[in-house]
Amino acid sequence: MKGILLHGGHGTRLRPLTHTGPKQLLPIANKPMSQYCINSLKEAGAKEIGIIIGGIGANKVREYYGDGEKFGVKISYIEQDEPRGIAHAINLCKDFVGNEKFTVFLGDNIIQKSIEDFARKFENSDAEASILLCEVDDPSRFGIADIKNEQIIKIMEKPKNPPTNLAVTGIYFLTPVIFEMIKNLKPSWRNELEITDALQMLLENKYKITYDTITDYWKDTGTPEDIINANGAILEKMKPYFDGTKEEGVKIQGNVMIGKNSKIQKDVEIQGPVIIGENCVIESKTKIGPNISIGNNTTISEIDIAESIIMSDCIVKGKLKMRNSIISKNSTIIFTEQHNQNEKIFLLGEGTKILF
Repeated sequence: MKGILLHGGHGTRLRPLTHTGPKQLLPIANKPMSQYCINSLKEAGAKEIGIIIGGIGANKVREYYGDGEKFGVKISYIEQDEPRGIAHAINLCKDFVGNEKFTVFLGDNIIQKSIEDFARKFENSDAEASILLCEVDDPSRFGIADIKNEQIIKIMEKPKNPPTNLAVTGIYFLTPVIFEMIKNLKPSWRNELEITDALQMLLENKYKITYDTITDYWKDTGTPEDIINANGAILEKMKPYFDGTKEEGVKIQGNVMIGKNSKIQKDVEIQGPVIIGENCVIESKTKIGPNISIGNNTTISEIDIAESIIMSDCIVKGKLKMRNSIISKNSTIIFTEQHNQNEKIFLLGEGTKILF
């Protein structure tokens, strides 16, 4: 079974983080979020993966994943000239898929449970499609499935008055029959070809669609809050390690991962879950955590930071309290004002320089 990874879109809700690259390359626990999707597809048996690219930073996707060899898969690239919907993107993969069943994974979806069992179940079934559902608090944000007597009776995209709270996650198991449905689709009010409309058309044409429900963790990382939430969830499940050095008086608690050649100076407090990359310097009197990712080659000094992500090649210095922030790579924040109790929130694009 082949895999398809959707890696396009503009990521408008994540600007300025996405001004210089696709949102799917934003790091969660120091790995691009789409890499978790690649791993899930690989675990499910998809050794050949087609990545849909387009828009800002498409070349960055090619540069990072290459031919897929270092990730244990074979990768092909399929270009989408502009975002025209999930169904449009899937339709571009018709030649790549051929006559096989296939799995579609949206590149901004994070799931901690393996999809291997779901994939095997679909491969051995006579269903033309299978979808993964998850209960959510805000169903109007998602495609929704209405279920009666354990059967899907309707699938709809972002309804104003959702009949259920069962969101259609960005993971789909499909057969080539879906291409016949997409061929007859008309653009939605968003001027996109919706996968939910194609699935609904399958139902109306009496094709069999099955479903499973994700009962543990799933997140559609469409907002900064979603990314920070997913970051914490991934960090909690990681195995602790310490490959750097630390001075006397360092306090470390909880799940903490420290990369090679990173230096933790005296009087630093780290409350996990926290990951610190390679070649970092955490200077004295810094307080880190919980729920923090710090990329490679980054220097942090004196700040009190929690619930945040700082990417690679950054410098953040000063007596400030930072919360719910995402700092893109190669950024500098130097805060010279006196420390106060007011929390600062930053959402900074790549290469930002801020001096207070």
